[in-house]
Amino acid sequence: MSRASELVDALFLHDPKAIYNRVFVVSAFGGITNKLLEHKKTGSPGIYARFANDDSGAGWVDALRDTAESMCATHAEILTHDGDRERADAFVRDRMEGARACMLDLQRLGSYGHFRIDQQMMTLRELLSGMGEAHSAFVTTLLLQRNGVNARFVDLSGWRDEENPTLNARLTQAMAGIDLTAELPIVTGYAQCSEGLMREYDRGYSEVVFAHLAAQTSAAEAIIHKEFHLSSADPKIVGVDAVRKIGRTSYDVADQLSNLGMEAIHPNAARVLRRADVPLRVKHAFEPDDPGTLIGPEGGEANRVEMITGLPVQAFEVHEPDMVGVKGYDATILSALTRHNLWIVSKQSNANTITHYIDGSLKALRRAEQEVQKTYPNAEISTRALAMVAVIGSDLSEVSVLSQGLQALDAAGVRPLAAQQGLRRIEVQFLLPRDDMDRAIKALHDTLVSNATSKRRAPNKASTGAQLRVA
Repeated sequence: MSRASELVDALFLHDPKAIYNRVFVVSAFGGITNKLLEHKKTGSPGIYARFANDDSGAGWVDALRDTAESMCATHAEILTHDGDRERADAFVRDRMEGARACMLDLQRLGSYGHFRIDQQMMTLRELLSGMGEAHSAFVTTLLLQRNGVNARFVDLSGWRDEENPTLNARLTQAMAGIDLTAELPIVTGYAQCSEGLMREYDRGYSEVVFAHLAAQTSAAEAIIHKEFHLSSADPKIVGVDAVRKIGRTSYDVADQLSNLGMEAIHPNAARVLRRADVPLRVKHAFEPDDPGTLIGPEGGEANRVEMITGLPVQAFEVHEPDMVGVKGYDATILSALTRHNLWIVSKQSNANTITHYIDGSLKALRRAEQEVQKTYPNAEISTRALAMVAVIGSDLSEVSVLSQGLQALDAAGVRPLAAQQGLRRIEVQFLLPRDDMDRAIKALHDTLVSNATSKRRAPNKASTGAQLRVA
């Protein structure tokens, strides 16, 4: 979104005949949501985090002022007309002053013992987060209007709205009266609704709104514009010339990518699109003539590795000889991990050992470990930092991924600690030392993607039928 000026040429002015009969859902400009809430990766506090943790109140006021300046500086680089800049400046002032008034009121209420403002903190978090999407949608609308496009700002953030509708009702109200043949709606990626999107999806809400809107309007396609193609691996690891655009894949593959933290789309959003029978396309925003990658029920070409990716994980292993024949161990461990908000990427078990591969903070994992140890004092519990490298494809039923992968890793001098493959033949996972992750990705990509491209066989009747059954 921070390259909005370039997007106007690539997405709108590139083909004037294709401007309308579309709806655009936008996210916030780069870095703005981090300033409004907290930095997604480093945890550095933004307005919300400072307000939640700063009793004196000075910190969040300074953060609010700094964020307003950043928002104005961002749109000043995008908008070239002074009148548009003035309107955008006024928009930011109005939203920031409104937020400031709300937060001062909350602070005053919190000074009385009878009121518990923690009950309103999620509401405040949603209010602040929605300001980022509202800002980018408003600025984009001004930019498009200046370039002769009949764009319409559609604000789903519920600003100064006394109602609290459901998400579907909010979308219906917002789209009512819009003539898609002559207007281009620019819609905020955040929607205020009774479901509470942040409470359910945190920062994945924009894709959920996008998916619900696509389903509600019976869109021919839902298109996500990114700064890169959905490719077979990270080009920084395997090389720009080595990666392949996926081209076509299935929602099954999209789910596996989400599980490994490489979201083509939020899994809940993918579920909405799948149920509505709306295909998803991931396109390179600055290569408008390239069709990108289509994600749908049919999936990609059978017997082809589509992506290889990796994720640092913690192996949480519980070994208890008395586990054999006794029910309840797995449920107890799962309950502890869930209670401490730890994401389970995968698991493996045998007669007396259960291992969960976890994506989460080590601090939370230690707490879960203490809880399980208290329940099973004789168990040996260990936590080990590993990397999980996954080989993923729509249908790998006739690809010897496990054996070829082990040979490729051995040739590269990488010794896997474990490997596993499910019966659906969608993914093969290799567990190995964390320092070997990038080397393993490159070795597997060279063997299973680069070297296999010319050797792939055409899908036979059996594999085609399997795809149809999955669809």
